Amino acid sequence: MPDRKGATDKQRYEALSDFRYQLRRFLRFSEDAARAEGITALQYQLLLHTQGFSGRAWATIGELADCLQAQPHGVVALVTRCEEAGLVERHASATDRRQVEVHLLAAGRQKLARLAALHAEQLTTLDEAVRIAASIRG
Repeated sequence: MPDRKGATDKQRYEALSDFRYQLRRFLRFSEDAARAEGITALQYQLLLHTQGFSGRAWATIGELADCLQAQPHGVVALVTRCEEAGLVERHASATDRRQVEVHLLAAGRQKLARLAALHAEQLTTLDEAVRIAASIRG
């Protein structure tokens, strides 16, 4: 039965299916692109999220854990691997000594720039799927 906007259950399912398909394609692309750069998808996400906070070019372990939807101890291990790869470095916070800031190094900035450019091209397809799925909510 159509809703107020005229969408049937079948149309909603088709839109949601296409959205999930496009989302998985995007994630697979991201995994493959990161691997081609010699890092994991999680390492790419960590690099990206260190730059994702307005007004600063670093993130705390807690913030990264939230962005990655991971436990802080797992993020500490991920930061350690990125540090060993020469992508990031840790700094004690100047304002709160209990917090650790994660900063990108030059190699991390270069990998992030290359990967972000590749991802931007892929977002167009995903954006279209999101708009269609959102337009026929039920």
